[in-house]
Amino acid sequence: MKVNVEVDCTPEEARRFLGLPDVTKANDVYVDALTNAMKGVGNIDQLQDLAKQVAPMGQLGLKLFQQFMESSTGIAAGSGKKPGG
Repeated sequence: MKVNVEVDCTPEEARRFLGLPDVTKANDVYVDALTNAMKGVGNIDQLQDLAKQVAPMGQLGLKLFQQFMESSTGIAAGSGKKPGG
């Protein structure tokens, strides 16, 4: 048996329903800081340095995220590959 449930709500209503915290103010501060930092970027090298500073854990974080996604898709596809090995 297959049951489909369709919910029509705003992102704010969904956030409250799921009990997720409201991070709007933190996001606004982050976006403002990033916007101000971007105003001083004059060339590609400066942009790359800025990206390394604002990305969580820099390139290591991106690599860990990529490994996580690859292992997750392998498991979802039924390859039997377990995370980390």
